[in-house]
Amino acid sequence: MSPLDREQVVSHLKQLPSLPSVVSELLASFGNDDIDVGRIAQQIAHDQGLTARVLRVANSSFYGLQSRVGTINEAVVVLGFRAVRSMVLAVGMSGALRLDQCQGFDGQAYLRHCVAVGLAARAIAPFAGHNPELAFTAGILHDIGELVLASSFPEQYAAVLAYRAQHDCFMVVAERDILGLDHAEVGGLLADTWHFPSSLRDAVALHHQPASAPAGSLADLIHVADGIAHALGMALAQDEMVMPVERTAWLRLGLDSEKLGRILPQVESDMDATYQAIKG
Repeated sequence: MSPLDREQVVSHLKQLPSLPSVVSELLASFGNDDIDVGRIAQQIAHDQGLTARVLRVANSSFYGLQSRVGTINEAVVVLGFRAVRSMVLAVGMSGALRLDQCQGFDGQAYLRHCVAVGLAARAIAPFAGHNPELAFTAGILHDIGELVLASSFPEQYAAVLAYRAQHDCFMVVAERDILGLDHAEVGGLLADTWHFPSSLRDAVALHHQPASAPAGSLADLIHVADGIAHALGMALAQDEMVMPVERTAWLRLGLDSEKLGRILPQVESDMDATYQAIKG
């Protein structure tokens, strides 16, 4: 099977359906202090499907609210704009990619792993000086390149999955051997196409190579959260493998066994409810 090249991937990315307008506007809102939050909340509310999924997340045990929120405006008031933005991006972007038949691709395991990474990243963020909601968004989206490959190149990606099973290797190794590129690179190309903010783009593109990112970047956080999620086996996949964690990323985050001990139970306790809420 012939490898993919960047131009071929970019061409497919340009043919993807446009993101919902509110999702695009929320992406553009990073770094913009002059945001009309009320207007954006109204835009979200006009999309009934998106609103229902966001409210399911808001009312899940993930946020631990004492009373339920019934509207997007209430969610913004109670949880804050950043939290609602995080939820919209988490459910809105992944939903923009529809899977065709890709033999061997386990969509449930994919989403469970991404939710676990999001939860782990959100739990680590305060220790590392990162915004927890941005960390959660980055965790949910970190493997979106896999979704692109499975939906846009199903036959080629089925070959990747078969190769991985045959050789018992990491996914990135199988991708590079079969396709000539990996899901992190493809995720970076998608981030460029959809105009992700630079911090989110680096987290997606460099989470397997955090040393290539600036010190203290979100890529360090997602790299370590990815390792934690794999170690916990939260995807419930039979062939899940524990990814090695680069020492550089670990040290940059300032983590230790005591902090890690506080993170793991939190991730495990929030996992199922958050997954069910995001799955919709």
